[in-house]
Amino acid sequence: MLSVPVIGVLALQGGVREHLDALAKSGAESRSVKTLEQLVGVDALVIPGGESSTIEKLARNSEMLEPLREAIKGHMPIFGSCAGMILLADRVVGAIEGQESIGGLDITVERNAFGRQMQSFESGIAIAGIRDPQRDFDGVFIRAPWVLEAGTGCEVIARITSGPHEGRIVGVRNDTILATSFHPELTADYRVHEMFVDMVRKL
Repeated sequence: MLSVPVIGVLALQGGVREHLDALAKSGAESRSVKTLEQLVGVDALVIPGGESSTIEKLARNSEMLEPLREAIKGHMPIFGSCAGMILLADRVVGAIEGQESIGGLDITVERNAFGRQMQSFESGIAIAGIRDPQRDFDGVFIRAPWVLEAGTGCEVIARITSGPHEGRIVGVRNDTILATSFHPELTADYRVHEMFVDMVRKL
């Protein structure tokens, strides 16, 4: 068991600094990852929110797309938030022409399902497996996807608890991958990052 796991954040585009800070406050050593050499030096990886098609393009141009796929096949623990969820999904509805995902998570997601940037919102979320689970997590949604379907090997762990989107699936996990539609890194509530750090320690 890793007492202080080293967790990287894919630093090609998106909310890198916020994830680095949240991981450090959740008991991990956090590092930026831009190259294959940096990827092999970490125990786990976060793929942050941002623009999924831009992150995919930058990963392909920097020859990181296939190493990321190989890391997932090799059971490296991965956490994807918002755009990261889209990139980890095996099936994406609403992808732009030519957009690829990294894959590895047996889910179907709809890109930008909650609307445009101006329709960003916050909502209470019930999340199984976090510390103090009876207390809702305040989720931040920015041009976020939602999960249309989760495969048999994928556990639904988070749903919106109220409002027009009540019941929507916004968090899933399997043995090595955690993904959320929302941005836990944009809050001062570190329970989702703590859950991921615990996942890494146990693998």
